[in-house]
Amino acid sequence: MKFERSISAFARAKNVIPGGVNSSVRAFKSVGGTPVFMKSGSGARICDVDGHEFIDYVLSWGPLILGHAHPAVVKAISNAAARGSSFGTPTEAESELAELIVAMVPSIERVRFTSSGTEATMNAVRLARGYTRREKIVKFAGCYHGAADPFLIAAGSSALTLGVPNSPGVPKSVAADTIVVNYNDVAALELAFAQHGDDIAGVIVEPFVGNMGLVLPDDGFLQRLRALCTDVKALLVFDEVMTGFRVARGGAQERTGVMPDLTTLGKVIGGGLPVGAFGGRSEIMSYLTPEGPVFHAGTLSGNPLAMAAGIATLKMVRDDATLYDRLEVLARVLTEGLHEIFSKHGVGHTTAYAGSMFGFFFTPGPVRNLETAMTADTALYAKFFHAMLDRGIYLAPSQFEAGFLSTAHTTRDIEHTLAAADESLSSILTRDLA
Repeated sequence: MKFERSISAFARAKNVIPGGVNSSVRAFKSVGGTPVFMKSGSGARICDVDGHEFIDYVLSWGPLILGHAHPAVVKAISNAAARGSSFGTPTEAESELAELIVAMVPSIERVRFTSSGTEATMNAVRLARGYTRREKIVKFAGCYHGAADPFLIAAGSSALTLGVPNSPGVPKSVAADTIVVNYNDVAALELAFAQHGDDIAGVIVEPFVGNMGLVLPDDGFLQRLRALCTDVKALLVFDEVMTGFRVARGGAQERTGVMPDLTTLGKVIGGGLPVGAFGGRSEIMSYLTPEGPVFHAGTLSGNPLAMAAGIATLKMVRDDATLYDRLEVLARVLTEGLHEIFSKHGVGHTTAYAGSMFGFFFTPGPVRNLETAMTADTALYAKFFHAMLDRGIYLAPSQFEAGFLSTAHTTRDIEHTLAAADESLSSILTRDLA
């Protein structure tokens, strides 16, 4: 494929936007080449400025569980915009979306809205510290919780893509209060609690990690984490910005049966518009201003357009009894098909899926944490990414990101994708041997 207009658009963007992008992973640094500029999307497909169409497995990095431009969501946004885009006052839509979330997410009794997932995690950590009157936070290497300072220490997502897991600009004082442990490492976790338990305000974790590629928890890992937090009266924070409404209606906590004290949400709850939320038990949430002493505010928190899109999306999620079964079947067929193709071509790999999320690494695995994720063959992934792009498949432009499915994807889309994967590897391996 030729991407003349994308090349031109990227050159224009770099004149006025650092790196030409507004989120680092979009720059294609880890796969090479020029970012593809999109102009439209419908269902499971997106179309770029050069007129190429792709089956989309990024889906705006997760929010679009119903696919692009779903009629019910478009209608809800349009109707809300006609009434006014923002008021800076409470609206009934905020309560309606909050009620939907409380009804579906097991551990949440009350919820506050923000404008992004980063804001949600940042405020959840502040609340954990204010509630416990402690300062230390435990996070896991390779988990990404947004761009706030405490989270850019051994971070995942685009921090891994750019090879800068510890960002300049993060004060040493902040780093001193962040304890980093390897995901799935129970022994290291127990040691951290033994050394710092009385000072730990909370632990924040992606229950299913999506920001170093999809990495699932070992049996018993989340349960042990819950027990350790309970023992020292620290708060367990599940970052379900990605997994919320993606792996089950009630998120990873419903799927695993492990109940956090606080949960952060985003992506799906905004139907594709900027949004975030954090919620938990009433007694903890009551510590927020104006009821309690822990400050939280946001000019566009609870924005009417985002609330309308979220309500439309969650109502469809709530009312479609077979939605998650269908999505999980598609994810299983896709990952099993990729496994067969990679095996056929003798390529070391590991695959995973949960609900409507999937992932693969070009390493024999198993991938259980950041260390093993980093053994992946990123050069092969870059070649595979571009070969798939040329065949009309849009994957994440980084080895270290999960993929997503929507209700708009079909079995024919999966079949087309698997055929493209087979052709892509054949062409790559043939060229490498030549």
